Amino acid sequence: MKKLLLIALAAVGGLLVYRQVQADRAEQDLWTEATDSVPSGSGV
Repeated sequence: MKKLLLIALAAVGGLLVYRQVQADRAEQDLWTEATDSVPSGSGV
């Protein structure tokens, strides 16, 4: 029973870490887009 609880806890922890990494990556993408010196829709 303890092993099952430990596995479940590890899975929840892994999910939380994964979601935080995804959120950080999305925020970084927004900053990159906002601070890009050449707008992507400029047509140049």
